Amino acid sequence: MTTKDIADTQSRDFLDLKDKTFLIMGVANKKSVAFRIAKVIEQAGGKVIYSIRSEARRESLGTLLQDKPVMVCDVEKQDEINQLADQLTKDGVTLDGLVHSIAFADYPEGIRPFHETTRSQFLQAIDISAYSLINVCNALKDLFARDASVVTIGISTTRMASESYGFMAPIKAALESSLAFLTKSFSRFSEVRFNAVAAGLLKTSASAGIPGYVDSYLYAEKVIPRGRAVQTDEVANTAAFLLSTRSSGITAQSLVVDAGMSINYFDAAVVDAVTSADVN
Repeated sequence: MTTKDIADTQSRDFLDLKDKTFLIMGVANKKSVAFRIAKVIEQAGGKVIYSIRSEARRESLGTLLQDKPVMVCDVEKQDEINQLADQLTKDGVTLDGLVHSIAFADYPEGIRPFHETTRSQFLQAIDISAYSLINVCNALKDLFARDASVVTIGISTTRMASESYGFMAPIKAALESSLAFLTKSFSRFSEVRFNAVAAGLLKTSASAGIPGYVDSYLYAEKVIPRGRAVQTDEVANTAAFLLSTRSSGITAQSLVVDAGMSINYFDAAVVDAVTSADVN
């Protein structure tokens, strides 16, 4: 074995994911955070069960997830959540962890001022993006190993009023807040942990569809000290750590992965570029 092979093996052993089973929800394509997390788990010897939104999504992922166990569950539909739990129970599955990488917001007219957010937009977004974590965990509670780990995907800050993210920051804030309450309620009968990877701006297919997101992504690259944006695999690696028993002392937390963006908003070069710009 080469030095790199030995290092890779030691890294996989460190996470201790071998022969453990994880449910991954939210794979849309090969650029998805959920898919990259699944690959880390599989490379470490763990087993992944994929849960995707629809039969159409299953067809589009046919090549990517070939020979993988794939189940369909639209989290807007309670009967499909129940069916997911029933099928996993029937299959005798014990879950060592769950990845919830699901978010949706409807912008039919593009990004509008926050105060113009409609009730239907907000409620649908919070149902899919936040309440679904609570609902799915409740449905699967009897399938979790006693020390299982649940990881969801948040954003690096819910206090930055970014116009390009529409009304999703308050939705993610609700998701983040639920981690403490899930940890507390599950502690009555288990040691299941609930954490989030609070990711900086990523180059994914989903994010590319958000109006104005690309410009924000390019700006982030200028603000990040190292001069390059956060990579999806960096988020995936952090999620794998939180799924592992190596993070057993961490729960009800949002672990920020932003490559230092939040410490560098007043970088001299960025400030100079803004103040020197012709605002007329």
